[in-house]
Amino acid sequence: MEGLEMLLTALLFLAGSAALILAGKLYQARKSVRDMNEALEDIRNGNLNRRMLAAPDNIVAPFFYKINAITEGYRDTIAELNERDQANRQMMTSLSHDVRTPLTTLIGYLDAVHSHLVEGAEREEYIETAREKAHSLQMYVDDLFEWFKLNSNERVLEIAPVNVTEMTQTVLSDWLPVFEQNEMNYAFFIPEKRMTVSLDTAAYRRILNNLIQNAVSHSGASAISVGVEEKKDSVEIWVKDNGRGIPAEELDHIFERLYKCDPARMGKGSGLGLSIVEQLVRLQNGDIRVMSEVGKGTRFLLDFKLV
Repeated sequence: MEGLEMLLTALLFLAGSAALILAGKLYQARKSVRDMNEALEDIRNGNLNRRMLAAPDNIVAPFFYKINAITEGYRDTIAELNERDQANRQMMTSLSHDVRTPLTTLIGYLDAVHSHLVEGAEREEYIETAREKAHSLQMYVDDLFEWFKLNSNERVLEIAPVNVTEMTQTVLSDWLPVFEQNEMNYAFFIPEKRMTVSLDTAAYRRILNNLIQNAVSHSGASAISVGVEEKKDSVEIWVKDNGRGIPAEELDHIFERLYKCDPARMGKGSGLGLSIVEQLVRLQNGDIRVMSEVGKGTRFLLDFKLV
């Protein structure tokens, strides 16, 4: 009889303990639900930094952690969209100014010629200046169009085996009159050997043209050299100038859109050329590097795998 009483007492004790534990868990769960409701209301009102806290042994802890992860992801997405929107606004402001300035100048020169305000040799100079402005504007618009295609995933590359030595020579031949006109010394180091890599020919032309244009227009160089060299399993193409060079602290930023190292360049060029180069190189599974020393010049190096 005494043993039965002890058993019943033990059972009652266990039942009481279980009830207390269950009550504690229920209270904890109800409190967690209230906390979650408050947090979700705070998040709904725009506070994406709000976090739900719970001890690891809390029954709702996994649920809290998942909501925190969702909120953090949403916050990061909003921050990225805001940053992108701000960058786009900045870009459109810069682009509208950079397009309007040469366009206004171009119209001014053409109006002067049309109204016979200038005659003879001066008239020819005005026409030549207008032609140069028109070409600059065309290059600007081309860069802008290319950049938007790349960043809207509309740029489809047609990659195929290409003789990169022959293609490089073809591109360089178009630049000879420009080098002569700008009185730039030039040297090409292009071997006769065929070197085949997988490229989109139009994209490769754009890459090389942008790098050369950058040297001609913005480096202050008096000499430029371009070379193609075969490595162990790749081809290296380089464009080198003896211009003013790029400060070390600027090198990490030169492939960013609208970035212009030299303050004197503000309003000159689109600021998109090197960004386009970097994107086109990556899309063709290539690599691009830059080495520069202030006062001595800059060297861009491209690497593409041999086929």
